[in-house]
This record gives sequence, structure tokens and C-alpha cells, in this order.
Amino acid sequence: CILGTHHEKGAQTFWSVVNRLPLSGNAVLCWKFCHVFHKLLRDGHSNVLKDSVRYKNELSDMSRMWGHLSEGYGQLCSIYLKLLRTKMEFHTKNPRFPGNLQMSDRQLDEAGENDVNNFFQLTVEMFDYLECELNLFQTVFSSLDMSRSVSVTAAGQCRLAPLIQVILDCSHLYDYTVKLLFKLHSCLPADTLQGHRDRFLEQFRKLKDLFYRSSNLQYFKRLIQIPQLPENPPNFLRASALSEHISPVVVIPAEASSPDSEPITDLVEMDTASQSLFDNKFDDIFGSSFSSDPFNFNSQNGMNKDDKDRLIEQLYGEIAALKEELENFKAESARGAVQLRGRASELEAELAEQRHLKQQAQDESEFLRAELEELKKQREDTEKAQRSLTEIERRAQANEQRYSKLKEKYSELVQNHADLLRKNAEVTKQVTAARQAQGDVEREKKELEDSFQRVSEQAQRKSQEQAEVLDTLKRELAASRQELQVLQGTLESSTQAGAEQSTRIASLEQERDSLSRAAEQHGEEMAALRAELQQLRDTLSREQESSKMELETLQTQLRDKESGERALQRRLAEEQFALLQGTAREAERMVQDALGRLEDPAHIGCTGSADCLLSRTLAASECVERLRDAHSKYLSNRAAVGSLLPCLALFAHLVSDTLLQGSATSHMAPMEPADRLLEMCKQCGSEAVSYLSALQDPGMVEGADCSLVMTCLGRISAIGEELRPRGLDVKQEELGDLVDKEMAATAAAIETAAARIEEMLSKARAGDTGVKLEVNERILGSCTGLMQAIHVLVLASKDLQREIVESGRGVASPKEFYAKNSRWTEGLISASKAVGWGATVMVDAADLVVQGKGTFEELMVCSREIAASTAQLVAASKVKADKDSANLCKLQQASRGVNQATAGVVASTKAGKSQVEEKDSMDFSSMTLTQIKRQEMDSQVRVLELENQLQKERQKLGELRKKHYELAGVAEGWEEDGEW
Repeated sequence: CILGTHHEKGAQTFWSVVNRLPLSGNAVLCWKFCHVFHKLLRDGHSNVLKDSVRYKNELSDMSRMWGHLSEGYGQLCSIYLKLLRTKMEFHTKNPRFPGNLQMSDRQLDEAGENDVNNFFQLTVEMFDYLECELNLFQTVFSSLDMSRSVSVTAAGQCRLAPLIQVILDCSHLYDYTVKLLFKLHSCLPADTLQGHRDRFLEQFRKLKDLFYRSSNLQYFKRLIQIPQLPENPPNFLRASALSEHISPVVVIPAEASSPDSEPITDLVEMDTASQSLFDNKFDDIFGSSFSSDPFNFNSQNGMNKDDKDRLIEQLYGEIAALKEELENFKAESARGAVQLRGRASELEAELAEQRHLKQQAQDESEFLRAELEELKKQREDTEKAQRSLTEIERRAQANEQRYSKLKEKYSELVQNHADLLRKNAEVTKQVTAARQAQGDVEREKKELEDSFQRVSEQAQRKSQEQAEVLDTLKRELAASRQELQVLQGTLESSTQAGAEQSTRIASLEQERDSLSRAAEQHGEEMAALRAELQQLRDTLSREQESSKMELETLQTQLRDKESGERALQRRLAEEQFALLQGTAREAERMVQDALGRLEDPAHIGCTGSADCLLSRTLAASECVERLRDAHSKYLSNRAAVGSLLPCLALFAHLVSDTLLQGSATSHMAPMEPADRLLEMCKQCGSEAVSYLSALQDPGMVEGADCSLVMTCLGRISAIGEELRPRGLDVKQEELGDLVDKEMAATAAAIETAAARIEEMLSKARAGDTGVKLEVNERILGSCTGLMQAIHVLVLASKDLQREIVESGRGVASPKEFYAKNSRWTEGLISASKAVGWGATVMVDAADLVVQGKGTFEELMVCSREIAASTAQLVAASKVKADKDSANLCKLQQASRGVNQATAGVVASTKAGKSQVEEKDSMDFSSMTLTQIKRQEMDSQVRVLELENQLQKERQKLGELRKKHYELAGVAEGWEEDGEW
């Protein structure tokens, strides 16, 4: 079959043969067909899938058919057919996947088109596909008796054979699912993929258990090498775990070679063995003497064995050795190929890991780039603070330099002051010496010159500021040379200069003290600024750490809150759907109850009018429209279930009311419209039940449609329009007077009927005795009670009509109100006529019964007709009444009284009939066998005649009802186009 699909590039021939096979009648044949079709989808031509899609619905129907068979191959065929349908749908949606599911990682990435949504959907479809494979796997094992060696029996191998294809599919699907989940976890949050992980974990456990159980079966050990899954499932939350994943590889050993391709060695060995066996037998018979045996040809030409034979044996040995080496080489090649495939898988996983690490590195780079920008901002702020600190330090350093300069200047001034003091002392000594003796002038002069020389040397080292002082001293010394009197002036000037120097030194000391204090203040300020800067740095680091911790805490709380919100949303959706299911279930029960009451014998006596049916149908149609809008809102927003639930409850109530009202209306309608109306009511109820059942199924909520219910209500409304009576041929101005007249005539008819019943009762008491008197009294007494109840009903109806007219007419007159509501007025008139007529007919029937001329059945029919007429009067009276009206309550109580009185009339009539029949029972004591036989034949003839008459009377009743509706306008003067 596989070669045929490649030869004709399709599967037309295959399906043409399959269509002639009895797959629906033979489960084993269907099982083998599924096996062959599975192999065709995997290994056949690519057009097999295109040619097989058209038969997908037939496979689904066959699956449902075999699913009803719970034993044998029925369930197996059903599940296998579902798997094949799922496989076709998967390959149709994903044409990049070949039938055998063998793809590289690059092809797998191309199948998702680098879109995370496509990968997400592809993973879900693979889960569904693998779920079908596991279901078949598990069902096959469940159908086998694992306590026996089932894999060595033909029946067990028949069931296990298709699992080879299942194992091949499962290994690829598991591998692709793991890779796709790692890819999804690198793109999406972990919480989003929680459902994927749960579903994968469940399938991982099943697949691991099934692989382990399969590897222990003897059947699979010689056909396929089943891989074993790891002990623990992959950790998708850790990206590096992808490198630890090893793709499961299913190894199918090479099939045994065909007889045509077997080497000639086996034949030669077999010939050699047969030759040796022949030689042994020959030796046993003729002896084993090789030298003297004339028949031993092996020693010809002095040789024990021919050289050619030895050469052949040597070649055979070499061929066997080469064959063994070839097998070893093939085995090594297979092992090397497996190892290379495993290494390739590891390298692919490592490549994926490197890609993932690259992506993480890019993300970290982006994060670090953002942190770098933030650090740059912090660095700029820090540099600003550093610059301000540097400025402060520079100022402090400048102050220190200035202080050091001042200190040096002060030291120089102190040194100059000391020198000047010494000079002053020397000058004083010189003046004293000058005063003592003029003779020592030359010596003093020489000393002064030496002093002047020393002062000159010292003056060179002094600053420019003391140059003037040195010049002054030089001038003073020069002047002292000239005359001694100048020395005195020089001494005074030096004294003054010393005083000035002292004053200057004092000022410099004060300036030094002030500079020292300023330097100390600057130092203190700098220390304070340094401490403040360190404090700011510590505060900044603490704030950064606290903000980081607070950010992590807030992120954790946000994730917890998001997960909690998602859990609450899921729970809320489940609870809302459960509430919808409960409401739909109760609504379905209500409609089912209404459908059941349609067949209830107790409901057959209920009657209704077409106008009431139309009002109920109109209300139900409006409710269906609201329900359709609410359903659409619910599908768009699952949280809007609050608007759908009230519509469901009202829908069930109105549809049930419409069904019951339609059934009651059909009891008063002609036969053909009645049958159509009843059938349409049943169809409407069935469609409503189907719609409510669809709302309870999660998979059918979106497809639920109530348009069929709307169509059925429209047809019921059309039939009701056909059954509506036509209006009275009376002027609207006369309707008010006619209502009063008819009500008065009804009251008069009831009083007349009551008087006649009293008169008949008095006659019966005077003329009858015994059982007849008892029966007549009971019947006439119940009729009297019925007349009294009807009288009370008529009075209550008048009071209610008066209240309705007074509350609804406004400023209009009662006649105008009756004319405005002509349809309602016509209903009152018709009901009043029916009550009066029914009372008169019942009195006539009771009179005939008392006289012995009438039948009890006629009296029961008349009483029931009166009950129906009074019900019509009540319905016509309460149409426009307020639901809280006290007169309406009185009318309803009077209606219940009429129903009880009617039941009393029927009961007394039946009791009287039974008493009379017991009295008239036949006496068989004096009859012979022939007479009894004759009476039996007459009774049978009478029964047949009565049955024939019953059938004719029922047909006549139907025709009369039909004619009654058609001629209602002629008989009662109704208008044809009356408005409600």
C-alpha cells in the first residue's frame, strides 16, 4: 500500500478498496484498517492526507458507532479512529510537519514563524495530539490480561502491533513539546504557562509509565528499541535545563533479509553438512578404511582432499570472517550514528542554551545600561559635591598658604626686630664710646664700618620692605661718620623705627591670630562638610538598598496579587458558569414538566381561549428576544451572567405557560388545527429543552441558538390567529348596554334554572321512592349547589367589572369604556351567553334524567360545559383587573366554588348511575346455556356497534368543533376584524 501511494502519488486506489470493506460490521477488520491507514499517513506519499481528508466525517461516524460497543475491539476502534482524525486535523493545520513527524530544530522554529502566539497554539495542539496517542496506548494495555504472556499470542500481537506507530509518534511529540515549552518560558511569564506545565507533567508521567511497561514485553524487544524517559521531568523555570534534555530516540533494528538476498554461504554449509552426514552413513555401511577402500575417491593422486575444496573452504572462511567484520562494522556504525545523533541533539540543546544565554546577556546588558545611566547621574551629582568640596579644600589650602606666608613674614620681622635691637645696642655703645673719648673715634669708626658691613650683608637677605630701613641705617652711619651729633638723631630715629616695628609686629600678631581663628573655622567647616558628605553618601546607599528591597517586595506582592486575581477570576468564572448551569437545569426541568403535563390525562379537561394563547405567545417571543441579547452579551463578556439568569427563568416560565395554554386551547379547537397546535407545542418544548441543554455544556454554550424556539412560537401564534373568534356585529355604542343585558339575562337564566330544579326536586319527592328517589335527590341537590355557586360567580363578576370600568374609564362614560375595549367587552358577552345557555341545557338534562328519559352522561357533559363557560367568564373578567383587587379574590373564590360544585354534580351523577346499574343487573339463575350464549353474541354485536358509533361520534365531534369555530361569527354575530 505504501509503495502504491508513492507510485500513483495519492491514495485513491486505497480508498476505493476500503470503501468496499465491511468496516462497520467487523471490529477486527476495522482495527487492522486503522493500523494500515496510520502507517500510510506516516510513511506514504504526502498526498495521502489530501485524499483522506474528505473521509474524515465518515471516520467520525464510525468512531461513534464503535464507541457503543463496550467489549472486544469496539472501544479500541473508536479511540483509534479518533486518533487518526486528530492526526489528520493536526497535519492539515500544520502542513510543515511531515507524516512521520521527523523535523530538525530549525524546521521547528520555522513552523512557529518566530511568533510566540503560534508557538503557544502549536503547543496546545501537540498536547491534544499526544493525549489521543496516550489514550489509545492506555486502552490497549487495559484490554490485555497482563498476568499472562499476551505478547506471544496472536490475539495479543494483533492489539500490540499498532503501538509501534504510536511509540514513534509519542517520542517526537514529547521532544518537540519540551523544546517549545523552553522557548515559551524564555518569552512569557511563568504564571502564564502554569496550565502548560501541569498538562505536560500529567502526560510525562503517563508516557514514562507506558514506555516502561512496553519495554518489558517480549513482543517489542525484537521489533523496536523503546527509549526511557528521565527520572524527573525537565525544569522549565531554569533555562539551562534545556542542555540536559536528551531527545528520545526509537531504534528499529534492520529487518531480516529475504531468501533471495541471503549469501550463498548458508547453502554451501548446508551442502557440506549433508555431505559429511552422507560420508558417515557410507562409512558405517562399507567400512572406514581410506587406504584400501576402492570407493574412497578422496585420496586420488596421493592427496587426502582436493586443493580446490581446500581453496573453497578457505574462501568460505574468509567470507564468514568478512561477514562478521561487516556485521561488527554495521553495529559500530549504528552505535556511532546513535551517538552522533545524541551528540547532535546535545549540541543543538547547547546551541539553544547559548542562544538563551545570549538573550539573557542582552537583557542583562540592557539592565546594566539602565543602571549605568543611573550611576552616571549619581556620579554627576557626586562630582558636583566633590567640586564643591574641592573648592572648599582649595580655599582652605589657600588660607593655609597665606597663613604660612604670614608666619614666615612674622618670623622675618621678629628676626629683623632682634637685629635692630642689637644694632640699637651697638649704636648706644658707640654713642657712649664717642662721648667718652674723641680719641676712640677711629676705632669706633672701624667698628661701625664692620657693623655696617654686617648690616649690609644682612640687608641683602632682607625683603624689599626693609630696604628703606637699611638705607636709613646707612645714612645714619654715614652721618655718624660726619659728626657725632647726628648719631644722637640716628639713635632717636632708630628708637622710633623700633617702636614702629613693634607696633607693626603687634598688628601682624593680631592678624595672625585672626587668620589662625579663620583657618580653624575653615577647618571645622571642612570637617563638618566632610562629615555631612559621608553622611549623605551613607544615607544615599541606605536609601538605595531600602528602595531596592521595597521594590522587590512590591514586585513580589504584585505577582502574588496578580496570581490571586487570576485565581479569583477563574473561580468566579467557574462559579458563574455553575450558576448558569443550575439555572438552565431548573429551567429545563420546568419545560420538561410542562411537556409531561401535555400528556397528563388530568390536563385533558382544561380548556383555554386563542386570545389568551396569543398574549402568552407574544410575551414569550419578547422574552426570547431579550434572552438572545443577554446571551450575546454573555458570550462577549463572561462576567455578564447576571443579565442572562433572569431571562432564563422568565423564558422557562413563559414557554411552559405557552405550552400549557396551547394544549388547553387545542381541547376546544377543531381536530386538524388542534393536532397541528399540539404538535407545534411539543416541538417548541423540545427546541427549548435542546437550547437549555446546550447552555449546560461548556463546549456548546457559544453555539446555543434560540432561533428555533422563536420560529416555533411564531407558528403557534399563527395557529392561534386562525383560532381567534371574530367580533360581534354590534355597534360599539351598544356594547355597554349589551353587556348589562347579557349579564342580567345570565342571572335570570340561573334563577330560572334554580327554580326549575327545586320544582323537579319536589316532584321527585312526591312521586319516587327507594333508590330512584335517593339518586334523584342527590343529583338535583348537587345541581342546586352548582346553580348557587354560579349565581355567586355572576355577582362577583359584576362587581369586578364595575370596579374595572370605574378604575379604567377616567373621565369617559362606561359605554365609551366598553366601546374602547371592544374585544374585552365581546369576550364578556360571549362568556355570559355561554353560562346562561349551559345552565338551561343542564336543567333540561337533569329533568330528563329524573324522568328516566335522559342519560347520566349528558348530565355530566352539561356540568363540565358549565364549568368551562364559567372559566371563560372568569378569564374574561380578570384580564383587566388589578392583581391586588379584593373583588378579584372574591371572583377566584367563586370560581373555585363552581369547580367544586361541578365536581359534586359529576360525582353524584356517577354514583347514581352505578346504583341504577347495580339495580338493573341481569339475573342468570333461570337462563339456559343456549340463552346465555345467545345473550353473549348479542352483547358482542352491541359492543361492536357501540365502538363504531363511538368512532363516528368522535369524528362528528371534531367536525362540530371545526364548524363551531368557522361559524362562530354567524351564530353569535361576531365581527371578522375585531381589535383587542
